[in-house]
Formats: sequence, structure tokens, C-alpha cells
Amino acid sequence: MMPLKCCDRCWHGPERPCPDFITCFSEGPRCHADATCSEKAKSRLSALRRESVPRPAIFVGTGSCGLGAGADKTLAAVRDYVSSKGIDADVLEVGCIGMCTAEPMVDIQLPGRARVSFGKVTGDKVPALLDSMLEGKVPFDLVLYQFRSQTLEPFEGVLRQDQHPFFAPQTRRVLVNCGIINPASIGEYLARGGYQAMALGLRSRTPAELCDTVEKSGLRGRGGGGFPTGTKWKFAAKEAADQRYLVCNADEGDPGAFMNRAEIEGDPHRLLEGMAIAAYAIGATKAYVYIRAEYPLAIKRLNEAIAQAKAMGLLGRNILDSGFSFEIVIKQGAGAFVCGEETALLHSIEGRRGMPRPRPPFPAVKGLFGKPTVINNVETFYNLPGIVLNGPEWFASVGTEKSKGTKVFALSGRVARTGLAEVAYGTTVRQVIFDIGGGIPEGKAFKAVQIGGPSGGCLPTEHLDLPIDYESMKSAGAIMGSGGLVVMDETTCMVDLARFFMDFIQRESCGKCIPCREGTRRMLGILTHISEGRRGEKGTATLERFQGVMYMQRLANVIRDTSLCGLGQTAPNPVLSTLRYFREEYEAHVFERRCPAGACHELLSYRVEAELCKGCGVCVKSCPSDAIIGSLKQPHEILQDKCIACGTCVETCRFGAIRAA
Repeated sequence: MMPLKCCDRCWHGPERPCPDFITCFSEGPRCHADATCSEKAKSRLSALRRESVPRPAIFVGTGSCGLGAGADKTLAAVRDYVSSKGIDADVLEVGCIGMCTAEPMVDIQLPGRARVSFGKVTGDKVPALLDSMLEGKVPFDLVLYQFRSQTLEPFEGVLRQDQHPFFAPQTRRVLVNCGIINPASIGEYLARGGYQAMALGLRSRTPAELCDTVEKSGLRGRGGGGFPTGTKWKFAAKEAADQRYLVCNADEGDPGAFMNRAEIEGDPHRLLEGMAIAAYAIGATKAYVYIRAEYPLAIKRLNEAIAQAKAMGLLGRNILDSGFSFEIVIKQGAGAFVCGEETALLHSIEGRRGMPRPRPPFPAVKGLFGKPTVINNVETFYNLPGIVLNGPEWFASVGTEKSKGTKVFALSGRVARTGLAEVAYGTTVRQVIFDIGGGIPEGKAFKAVQIGGPSGGCLPTEHLDLPIDYESMKSAGAIMGSGGLVVMDETTCMVDLARFFMDFIQRESCGKCIPCREGTRRMLGILTHISEGRRGEKGTATLERFQGVMYMQRLANVIRDTSLCGLGQTAPNPVLSTLRYFREEYEAHVFERRCPAGACHELLSYRVEAELCKGCGVCVKSCPSDAIIGSLKQPHEILQDKCIACGTCVETCRFGAIRAA
């Protein structure tokens, strides 16, 4: 970390900086009036902020989404190009900026010119891209946008980032550094004001004042529950104890949710700073980050950030000579969905099986190892530096009356632009899906959006203009959840979707309480039965099927009202919300044995279009149940009593002569 210093007077020894070094680092030296030192500091800050670059800088997005799209090959191609041509350029890795659909992404900044972003830059496109840009020519087939700058010359005809339809409706506070800075560089984080909020809190705020500030801001937990953060802190702070703990819940087990992963991969020091602020406010000296082992890159970035912060005296003993000591430990989870529930998470940290326990007592009173414990979500911690530095009024200036600030959503499914979007509370569902997400691709119609993961609900077209906030979501039969938004089009079967989520919940149930363990199993069985055709039904199977349907809503209410933990209590939500808004699809499955979306294969029947059939016999050979008959070069026929509706004939027919009905 020593290269970050501007002179020897900024340090109290070989490893620990002076208490003023954070302000000095981000705003220029204040400890003395050495002109040479000041110029060095200004030059260093300008370079770290990329306000201007002395040589070409090439940024490659290497978050998990980028790497999944081939960013490792893109990075290798960039390095090979620079090396083979002997070009003096900086090649840097950054996290995900949010446009996952455009990965792999590459940014290029030339001396004196604005930084430009390019999308879908696979390894084979790198040489042509760099050839053009190093000559000052923008390849418009790859360009996405350029960053706005007051001092750097823009490129003609290229959108500014804040004009791009994906970014224009967003309010980026949590994601302000993601995709911009090198997550492995504490210097870049410091240069952009990093750790200033922590330093301000440790020097000039009491713990009680910090709790009041956060409470006044209106910050609510971003993990799904929405409990006021400042109030939770005060519960823990007032408990008499010789030890308090802070826990960051980075488990993120919802299908379709990847916000926390991207935040940590792109800006890990912000999490550490937020946790240090929270720990000081509640009087904790030790914290745990509970993160699933399936996030290896996020874990790597966190370990690097913790080592850097310790080396600079920003973690450990007597931080910034404040008398406050703080240690962070990473605890890797095994990927159990139930460990997202806070009491199950605490059991897992303690080395026990991750199973919920009854509350009260709540963790803020009796939590980890029996001590007062505050558990907050990753995104909750990311909001804290801004609140402390800019004040509670700044934070509350966006959002709604009861839901302040912004929320990061993972937008996925049947939508044109997938990725991460951060919007102010009060933004409508329509704006997120159609403005930011670009709407439904391939000319399909919007059908529903699943909000809040397996514990959430499906909202139909009539709720597209619903404002995104805790109260509105609850009134519509959904929950905010951690922030997953899965969009569905007209080809999605809502019964099949409910079955998918119920299967997930049933497999992930810890099994401790009977309503969740047995109720979800029974509900999954009912959904499976109504998605099956008549083939294979024997005895009283048909009557049992109808009986199950009649009791399904009652069963859902029992599970919701009697389960032990929040996960069990919200388990029936996908069924209840789809029953509420898509009852006609259930009726079609139950009474007509028909799937309107054509997604439930066992409810499909296949017919041969005689005028299209050439009688080639390929379908006869491929049918596993010998259900197709016919002579060569004559139209064939499907025997319905033998057909198992596998769809193999449709896939093998070269003339499109077999259709599903």
C-alpha cells in the first residue's frame, strides 16, 4: 500500500497513516503547505479518478456475467494486442456496470478524450476495435455510449451514458462505482471519496448520533423484510453485553437474483466501509460476511479488499487513532436457501445446521453466540456511506413517503435488456421493464413479472403502473424481496411457473416445521397432477386430482399462517398470486386438460398436417412409443392413445408437418 502515500509526513510509521490521510488523499494534502507534495497528490488523484489519462486506458468488465460471456478471452486478446504492437497502454479490469446483456464490455479512454463503452466485444473483435479507437475513430457497430465529462473532449455522434435508455431512468447511488473503478484497487476507491464517511463517523459522531442519522434517513432493510435499519440498530445498542456482533447477509439464494454478487465484485470496499460504520454505531468489534461459496470471484475481491484495508489501518486495531477496533471474517455458506433466513444463518455461522428458530428473542437481543447481533443485507450497508457523508435529508430526497432511497433490481427473463438497474422507490414496474429493460423481445406480449423470488408473487399487465415500494407490492400480493425481477411473456405457463417455484421451495425447506415441510410437498403434488394429462391415470387418480385442487388455496393459507419462519410463511405466495391473477389458466388445466401457453407437454396433443407431410418416415423411426403410423410417401397419423406427448416428432420433422394442439 506504500505507493499511495504522497510524502513521508503522511505516515506515522511504515504501515499506519495519519488520521487525516483519507481527506488528504481524496481532496489534497492539508497537513502542511508543501507545494511539491500538493502537486504530486493532485497528479495522483487525477490519474486514479481517470479525469485524464497520460496513455490509452482499456477497461474490460470481468465480473461473473462478463466472464460467463467470454470476457476472459477478450481480456487476453487486449493484452496480446497491446504486447504484440508495443503500445504503451493501461489494461484494467472492472466489475459489472449493469448491462449484462451487452457483455463482454470494453471501455476505452484516450488522452484528452471521453471514456467510451463498447458491447459484445468478443476476443475476435478486439484487434479491429483497438485499431479504430487508437486512430480516434469510433466503430459505431459496437459502441454503446460515452461517459459525460466537463473537461474531456467528447466523440461526435455518441450517446452520453445518461442518455442511454438503459441508464437514463436510473438513480445510481449504490452502483455508483460498479463497472467504473478497478475493484482490486483501494487507491481508486479512496480517490472517489471512499472511507470518508467512515472517518467522519469515527471522528465527529457518537454511536447514538449515527443510529439517529440512519433512523432519520428512513433507510429500510434491503434484504426483503424492509424493517427500519436505525431502529434495529438501537435495539442491539441498548442491550447490555460484553460483546456485540454485526453480520452481513450476502447469501442471496433467490433464483434470478444477482445484485449482491455484482455489488461485491465491482465495489468491495464500499461494503467494508458500510460495515465499519454500522459496527461503530452498535458497539460491535467483530463482524461476519455470510456469503455462499458459489460466489468465488466476490469472495476473492472481498479477501483482497480486507487485506488492503488492514494494511492501511482502515480495519483492525485503533482505526484512524479513534480507539475503535473492528475485524471482519468471511464465512462461506453451502448454498442452502433457508440460510437466507437470519436465525438459520446465525446457526450456520456457529457451525450448526442452518435451521430457523422461533422469535422472540430476536437476534438484536440474543443472536450470534447468544450476544446482541445486527444482521443487514449487502445493499443496506452500501447505502450507509452516502447517508453519513451527505446527510439523512439527501438520502430521503428520492423515493416515496414510506420507502426512501433507491433499490437495485436484477432484471432477467423475457426482456430485451437484462442486467442490474438501480431506481428510486416510486418508479413503476412498467418503467423498469419497458424503459430500462427495453420491453419484450421477438414481438411477444408481456404476461407477468415475478417479484421477490420464490417468496414473492407474480404481477400481471394491470399492475404494470404499480409504483415500486414496500406497501404497494404487499397490497398487490407480492413482496419486494431482495430485488429479483423475472419477466415472462405469453409463452409462459403460470401453473408451470408456480410448480417450478414450489419445487424449489420444497427442496430447500429445512424440514423443521410440519406446515412448510409437508404442506409444500402436498402443494407441489397438486400442481404436478393438474399439469399432467390423462395418460397413466388409473383408479381414483382423477377424483384425487380434483380434490387436491379444491383444497389448494386453503392449504396455501394454512402454510402461510402456521409456518415457523418467514420463508415458510411466504412459500405459498407464487401459488396464491397466480391463482389470484391467472385463475383462467388453472381452470383450463383442471377442467379442459389444456395448457393455453403450450408449455405443459403432457397436456399437449400432436396432429399431422396431411397437406404438409411428405411421408418420409423420419418421425416413425424417432417416436419412442410407436405412436405414428403410415406408408412411405403417404401422410402419416399419430395414435393419440399411444402418444406420450414427448415432442420428439416435432423436433425431427423437417417439413413442419406436425403441430401441437
